[in-house]
Amino acid sequence: MRNFPSLPLGLSLSLALALSLGGCASRAPSKPTAGAVSKRPAPAPNPDKDGPEAVIPANLDKVPNASPQLESIRKGGPNKPYEVLGQRYEPITEDKPLVETGLASWYGKKFHGRPTSSGEIYNMYAMTGAHATIPIPSYARVRNPANGREVIVRINDRGPFHKGRIIDLSYTAALKLGVLHGVAKVEVERITYEDIRSGAWQRSGDEAPVYAAAEPVGAPQQTRTEQLAAPPAAALPGPVADVPVSAGNPAPMPRVAAPGFWIQFGAFSRLDGAESFRKKLVQEADWMAPLLAVFKDRALHRLQAGPYASREDARQAAERVRQALAVETVVVERR
Repeated sequence: MRNFPSLPLGLSLSLALALSLGGCASRAPSKPTAGAVSKRPAPAPNPDKDGPEAVIPANLDKVPNASPQLESIRKGGPNKPYEVLGQRYEPITEDKPLVETGLASWYGKKFHGRPTSSGEIYNMYAMTGAHATIPIPSYARVRNPANGREVIVRINDRGPFHKGRIIDLSYTAALKLGVLHGVAKVEVERITYEDIRSGAWQRSGDEAPVYAAAEPVGAPQQTRTEQLAAPPAAALPGPVADVPVSAGNPAPMPRVAAPGFWIQFGAFSRLDGAESFRKKLVQEADWMAPLLAVFKDRALHRLQAGPYASREDARQAAERVRQALAVETVVVERR
């Protein structure tokens, strides 16, 4: 969280004005001699003033959006209730959707290189944002309705604390959104775990269809960190034979796949075979449910879990799955 002055701005300005007027009253101003040129010294730089740096890196408009990942939300730290300027804030600590409309501002060199509320170092040239109550870390889509531009940022800081403002953007995010010249009206939408898992955050229809499985009744939505930290379950048998899907549990509807690295459990000629094996996995380890999906690939139905940000992340997760469930998997990449 960024630091704020101990005195309210109005009180500080009033105090400065009073001191200034007092100084003027104590001594009459001197009159310049004929022909003299009045030279006023240049004002000293104000270290507390925010804004862009003197030299801005080139091609910031080509910086890619933040890439949403499944990350743990902890209830303490940056997500505990706090108070700023007499206003109390209670951050959300669950994976909930949030859509709101308000004003966006941005912050720059004054905070560049300093810790954010999350503990990460603020980089004004990265795609990040600050929000008063969205869980940290989170990802959000920010849209400028005036020009139709959209960006995706990683929420890793708290703020802004001005009435009517709902998000503080990094310099690059503000530049790409076209709001560098002052506060502007925007729409903010938090990207949920389901949006990330299914790839719905991409708003793209050219990916392979995914038959996303329904969550087991009563099973809580967990983060990837929590899922991988779950206690080992009993060993699973080998792949089950194709069996019909029951009338009370029809095949789920197709969704859009997310790019990244996935753990593949098997490829099946029939959808109900993949779905049956998925159910078996969930019965043995319900903490895997949010990650599992069945991909339609020509004549095959591939049961996979993910996505993961890197091949190494997927490899480590596959090893944990092997140890916990005694199931051999392979790591595949979806572009």
